[in-house]
Formats: sequence, C-alpha cells, structure tokens
Amino acid sequence: MNRTPDLRRTSASLVLALLLIAYIFNYLDRQILGILAGNIIAELHLTDRQFGLLSGPPFAIFYSLLGIPFAFLADRTSRSRVIAAAVALWSAFTALCGAATSFWHLFIFRMGVGVGEAGGVAPSYALIADYFPRERRARALAIFSLGVPIGLALGTLIGAYIAAAISWRAAFFAMGIAGVILAPIMLYFVRDPAKRQAAAIAPIGAVFPMLARMPLFWLLAFAASCSSLSGYGLAVWIPTVLQRSFGMGLIARGQFVASLVFIGGCTGVFAGGWLADRLGARDRGWYARLPAIAWLVTAPTFALGLLAPNLPVAWVLLLIPNALNILWLGPVITAVQHLVPQRMRATASACFLLINNLIGLGVGPYLIGWLSDALKHSYGSDALRYAAVAVTVFYLVAGVLMLLCVSRLRYNWVEDSRSENI
Repeated sequence: MNRTPDLRRTSASLVLALLLIAYIFNYLDRQILGILAGNIIAELHLTDRQFGLLSGPPFAIFYSLLGIPFAFLADRTSRSRVIAAAVALWSAFTALCGAATSFWHLFIFRMGVGVGEAGGVAPSYALIADYFPRERRARALAIFSLGVPIGLALGTLIGAYIAAAISWRAAFFAMGIAGVILAPIMLYFVRDPAKRQAAAIAPIGAVFPMLARMPLFWLLAFAASCSSLSGYGLAVWIPTVLQRSFGMGLIARGQFVASLVFIGGCTGVFAGGWLADRLGARDRGWYARLPAIAWLVTAPTFALGLLAPNLPVAWVLLLIPNALNILWLGPVITAVQHLVPQRMRATASACFLLINNLIGLGVGPYLIGWLSDALKHSYGSDALRYAAVAVTVFYLVAGVLMLLCVSRLRYNWVEDSRSENI
C-alpha cells in the first residue's frame, strides 16, 4: 500500500505548519550562539571581534552565496526535497559546533550551518506563495516568519537552561539532533503542488537581468539589509550587553531576552502580515509604508532601551522595537514575490536574501564586536552597550529607503496568472 501523502489531501495549513517548525529550528540554531557568547568567549579565549566574526561572515557568506544555486535547484526540481535536505544539513553542523575546541573549529562548523540554511528559506517562501492565493499570502508569509521570533526566543531560553544545567556544548548537541529528526518528517509530509511542477521553469539567466533592471528590487533589498544589519547584530550581542552592563546571570538574561523576542516579535510579525493584506488590498504602497514607519520608530526606542537606567525600564522600552523591527517580514517578502512570475520566485527570493544576509548577517554582528573592542579603552564594560546603540542608526537609513519604494510598488506588481495560481 502506498503511504505517500496525496497532494490533494495535503492541506496548505499542514505545509505551512511544518515549514514554520523548520524555520523555528533555523533561527533557534542561529540564536543559540548569542546566549552562549559569554561561556564560549571565556572557554575559547576569544575577543569580541573574534566572536563577532564567528557570528557573522562565516555563516553569512555561505548562507547568502549558496542560496541562489539552491533556490534554482528547488525551482527546477523539488522545493520540498531541497528544504528537507537543508534541515538535515544545518542541524548536523549545529551539533558539531558542540565539539569545537578552538576558534577555527567553530569557524568551520558555522560555515557548515550557513551552507545548510542556504537551502531552506527561499524555497519555503516560494512554496508558500504556491499554496496560498494573493489575498492570503502576506498573512501566510507572516505566520511562517513567526519562526524568527519563536526561534530566537527558544534558542535563547533553551540554550541558557541547557548550558546552565550541563554545558554550552550540550546545548548545541541537543538542538542539532532535534533538527536531524525533523528532516525526514518534512520529507514525508511536504509536497510541491503538481501545477507548479508542470509549469515552465525560467532559466537562471532570465531572473538576474530582470531583477537587475528594477530599481524597486534594489531599494527593497538595501532597506531590508540595513534593518538586518542592526537586527542580526543586536540579536547576537544583547544577551552579552545584559551580562556586562546590567549584571544579569545566564538564566536571567535568557528569560529576559526570550520574553521580549517572543511577545514583541510574534506580535510584530503577525501584525505586519495582517495589516499588509488589509491595507495592501486598497493600496500596494502599504507593503512598503508599514515597514518604513516601523523602522523609524525602532531606532530611537532600541537606543533608549539599551541606555535605560534599570532592567524594568529597559524591558518596557525594548519591547517596542522587538515588535517593530521585524514587522517588515510579511509585507516585504510578499512584495518581492510579486516582482517576478511564479516560476522565478524561489530564485528571486534567493537574490533578495543574498543582499540582505551578506550585509545584515555578514556585517552586523562583526561591526558591533569591532566597535566594542575599539571603545573598551574609553568605556570599559559598557563599550559593548554603546557599540550596540551606534548600529541602531541603520534602522533610520532603512526607513528612508523603504519610503522610496511606496509609489514604485503600485506600478511594479506581477499578479498570479490563472494557470499558475493554485
């Protein structure tokens, strides 16, 4: 008896739920490095600059550059199989991080995590766009994007508890093994829609020239990149800021960060998708206007929260930017999906992620670490706090760039064709 799930009985909700779980593991495996920073820096005798290097470039370069060939492979073969293989690969390398005994060991294993995660996100965006019609797509992508705050929160909380109870190495082992177990479940239940498989696949050479001629694509990509530069950098370093400037222990800062990211992040991501679907139905400019407003508020509230005189005030102030800084995910990802025809979506998403992650992941964590080392002579243990405050200026740059996209979105929107829409 054939037990392979029939696509007709595979609901869009089930596919979305499984993709969300995989995305949670994606960000969980990234964020766990941040909460374990103090332990890793102490045991491996690293500087802030070295740890910033581990948190950014080795992961970002492979994650960004390999995203395009993996996405092209997904467009030409099976998006679902590429995603399942990616989950297994990045999880295996996450487990290996627990065996690192030097800077270079961890550097290589983090590169491996980046290679694996390169195959997960862009095909997932495109698969969700296949399963959900345009009027529900921003909400579906926003639900998928809940993997960011949930993964960040769980990575922080679980990593803190396991490290406190056993060791930082055990935290990597546990998260990696759990992801490896998830991979075959993804392979069994998630399927590409038959209509997408039958559609003509655009050659890779057709996607790049189309995007390169679009000023809107570059504005969207660079705006998101500036936001990610701040966001990824702060996600990595805020737990250590709480340790050095507020004197918090491992469990306490894990609970503090996890509550902020979970409550604020989930609220912001879902609100962004819901508002974009409602307001964007009347005016597509809202897909850019919403993120722009959010980022312009994020910059000052993040800075005030990091400079707060005590923890209760810091929590209240930091809750606001933790909601607003990732509100962009549903609206902007939806907009990128509609710059090209359906058969080009995974590759177009990978091009967007290439720019976003090279700048955001590649520069953000390292820049804060570098600034922290540079400021230590003047500010001592507070140097990291001031370095974190400094990078919030990039949210203002992101907001201005996104405002330039508002009018362009009204005239550069590719609707689904009847033959492609599921």
